Amino acid sequence: MGDPRRQRKQYTKPKRPFETDRFEQELELIGTYGLRNKRELWKHRNELSNYRRAARGLLALPTSERAALEKEIIDKLTRRGILKTEPSLDSVLDLTLKDVLERRLQTIVFKKGLAASPYHARQLVVHGHIALNGARITTPSRIVTIGEEEGIGYAGNSPLGDASHPARVAASMAAQKATAPPEEAEEEEPSEGLRRGPRDRVSRVRREYVEDTRVKVPEEGVDEEEGEKGGSEDE
Repeated sequence: MGDPRRQRKQYTKPKRPFETDRFEQELELIGTYGLRNKRELWKHRNELSNYRRAARGLLALPTSERAALEKEIIDKLTRRGILKTEPSLDSVLDLTLKDVLERRLQTIVFKKGLAASPYHARQLVVHGHIALNGARITTPSRIVTIGEEEGIGYAGNSPLGDASHPARVAASMAAQKATAPPEEAEEEEPSEGLRRGPRDRVSRVRREYVEDTRVKVPEEGVDEEEGEKGGSEDE
């Protein structure tokens, strides 16, 4: 029995821990793609950095030496659906973090209309309601390849197989709303039965607090009349 594999950290923390612009960008990505915490975001950022580092290293080599390795990395990114533009090393350097997050299983489940929101998609994956080619999969951060995308659906023994299930009805309504033209889409509050995002909950609590603590300022005319009435009663 050999030595156990050394467990290494799969992400790198930012060099500047307190940076307002980065905070806002990270919160936006976490809310858009339904991530659990920033560690998930940092893991995908580290994965993107490895791709770009490999591309920069290949660009420094002569064309004859890098041909095989260049084809390998480009084919890998194209197969995963991360690289959609011209297949070249310059296109690899132009990749962004959103290109990687778009290929997560959680994101694809939501975009295929199987869930009502990214957070709902994560819940379905973790609870074993999603299957890939008939096999249950419970990893929301899995990068789905182009060939695997068609095989994503509900698990065979999941209660969501019933088309009348409330979660499927909510998912179909969310999909119709997402594909509707902007002028026809109406801004509606999410139903109470669906999980809200953290930013939605914070804004709702802040709005309720402002409404509860709002003080009505009486008009000046009303104050003067009350003062006169009080003075006449004292006389």
